[in-house]
Amino acid sequence: MKHNLKITAILLAMFLITQFIGLYVVGHYSKTKVVDGEVQNVSAPELPYGMQTPEIKEEKEFYEVFPSIIIAFAIAVFLLFILTKFKAEFILKLWFFAVVAIALGISFNAFLPQLENSEIIALAIALPLAFIKIYRINFLVHNFTELFVYPGIAAVFVPILNLWTIVALLIIISAYDIWAVWHSGIMQKMAKYQINKLRIFPGFFVPYISKKALMKLKKLKGKVKKTKRVKVNIAILGGGDIIFPIITSGIMLKSAGIWHALFVIFGAAAGLSYLFFFAEKKKFYPAMPFITAGIFAGMVLGYFLL
Repeated sequence: MKHNLKITAILLAMFLITQFIGLYVVGHYSKTKVVDGEVQNVSAPELPYGMQTPEIKEEKEFYEVFPSIIIAFAIAVFLLFILTKFKAEFILKLWFFAVVAIALGISFNAFLPQLENSEIIALAIALPLAFIKIYRINFLVHNFTELFVYPGIAAVFVPILNLWTIVALLIIISAYDIWAVWHSGIMQKMAKYQINKLRIFPGFFVPYISKKALMKLKKLKGKVKKTKRVKVNIAILGGGDIIFPIITSGIMLKSAGIWHALFVIFGAAAGLSYLFFFAEKKKFYPAMPFITAGIFAGMVLGYFLL
């Protein structure tokens, strides 16, 4: 097991909570809904802050938009790599701040549907939280905001993807994750730079002390010197590993219904659980292949059982 049972349970709980929040946020903005097994168009609020996506009217338009999504992801990863390479910390932090603030605003706005000027209220709540998250290190604020950041981002992508394009995207992202972690090592380098230099990590971040270190602390209690240091372990789950299951369940929600979406969520959680329980300590693993396998298993089970 990569982390102890308590830390593993915390990461899985946060993962599931974010998935359910994501399902609600995506459903709030969705313009299609499954009623009695049929997909129907419904009225829904527009995405705020200029994040409205092109309206898809025909099935073929999903496939026309898909290459643009892949190119956008590739450009984003390339820019992140270049800015990391040249240690452009000011630009990186500003970029993260803008993304976090907008994503939080989108999510918070979904929980304020009856209030007048809810978009402004949501952004007013999001801005200080985004500032603390990016510019003032706070463990609790970081993980709390992570619960709402990815649902907000997912709400932007769900309307322009369908079942087959998300399947293709999951395969591409999983292949990239394998290359970036096991072959190039670029993922580890960027994660270390973000944690050690930027003091930012896009994803869940749970520091903890091992039992061995805790026992050492207890033995040294009352006679610890300033030179004594105790190693703190870090349990992390990257943002990409969180957001793609939300996008997939959101697509299933709008095209097949809530139960199919739930099968995706629990399938993703099962894949992630398998990784956590069978991964070795002090080794890096690409999580997306395991999560993607769980998502596909959930889709298949949902198809046969529902």
